[in-house]
Amino acid sequence: MPIDTSLGALPARAHLAPVPGEPVLDVVIPVFNEEKDLGPCVRRLHDHLTRTFPYPFRITIADNASTDRTPQVAAALAGSVDGVRSTRLEENGRGRALRTVWSRSEAPVLAYMDVDLSTDLNALLPLVAPLISGHSDLAIGTRLARSSRVVRGAKREFVSRAYNLLLRSSLAARFSDAQCGFKAIRRDVAQRLLPLVEDSGWFFDTEMLVLAERAGLRIHEVPVDWVDDPDSTVHIVKTATEDLKGVWRVGRALAMGALPLDRLARPFGDDPRDRSALPGLPSGLARQLLGFCAVGVLSTVGYLLLYSLFRLGTGPQPANAIALLVSAVANTTANRRLTFGVRGRARAVRHQAQGLVVFAVGLALTSGSLAALGAATARPAHSTELAVLITANLAATVLRFLLFRAWVFPERRPTPVKDDIR
Repeated sequence: MPIDTSLGALPARAHLAPVPGEPVLDVVIPVFNEEKDLGPCVRRLHDHLTRTFPYPFRITIADNASTDRTPQVAAALAGSVDGVRSTRLEENGRGRALRTVWSRSEAPVLAYMDVDLSTDLNALLPLVAPLISGHSDLAIGTRLARSSRVVRGAKREFVSRAYNLLLRSSLAARFSDAQCGFKAIRRDVAQRLLPLVEDSGWFFDTEMLVLAERAGLRIHEVPVDWVDDPDSTVHIVKTATEDLKGVWRVGRALAMGALPLDRLARPFGDDPRDRSALPGLPSGLARQLLGFCAVGVLSTVGYLLLYSLFRLGTGPQPANAIALLVSAVANTTANRRLTFGVRGRARAVRHQAQGLVVFAVGLALTSGSLAALGAATARPAHSTELAVLITANLAATVLRFLLFRAWVFPERRPTPVKDDIR
């Protein structure tokens, strides 16, 4: 699925209004050699949605190159059950099946579940409701919440918890259950997120969730009741090996800033009431202020510690210059990524050079304050020096933010795409 650069950033979330004749929800069931379970699964799901789901829906069977009678069963279901369709893929892979069907679907909410229906279907409406209302971007079922009720063997329990612990420790993931086959996503999010997901197998879910979380998208979690399927065809060792390779690949890409996650950012104040309560604020200003303040607090603490350390062996002016230089480089790097959302190596050297100019302004303010203190008092106390530096840094911080926002990291608006460009 190629990246459509003309889409721009994600718009503010909004409630999804049904379009007459079009499904609001498209539930995909990826299958491989499931001729026995496919029919009962689809009929049970269809009956449940007919009774409980208040909007039009569709069920899509995605056949992953099955070699048994699964294609014939799928075709028969599509022909006899209203709202069911089937598609055939000549290559295996759950991620490939989901990417193919989701990229072609016109439904505003896209979901999938495993054919064994291990997850209680009563969780389906709570899963997709936040996506329809506009509250969240993705939703997952979790078997690891305190209120979840799960029946499965000790081996699978250990593997699942160990895998999620690995994700938390290596990729800083905060979602609780990456492997539960019960997920949903808004179509506008899928259009921008799926082209960034490389995996086509079992790691597809994890990669999608990690990238979404790193981009700041909202992931809604629903505790589920789940009963293990003893006839599951998942090969644990092979799947675990592929997952480890995926964790390494995604972790490396995130560390190098190689993924354009900024295209997934939502504007501040999705709720119109939030925007009306903040008249005159430029786009993203509140979020940038919060990020800048957080980085500023850490930078100031680091700067004061460095100043105190260098002050032991040199005078106040050299100690101030060295401490401010080191903290300025770190501050520019942190603000570039965390506050203004600039990723990748492009223009990184230029940003640091501009940051050093901003540093020079801060140096002039703080050095001038120290010089004024030295002129007023021959031997000022160390605590007095720190107080003067803190006051001078507060003034420099306001100026630094304004320069960062207007000059170093100015907001870049997407270039309009002409109609004749393909």
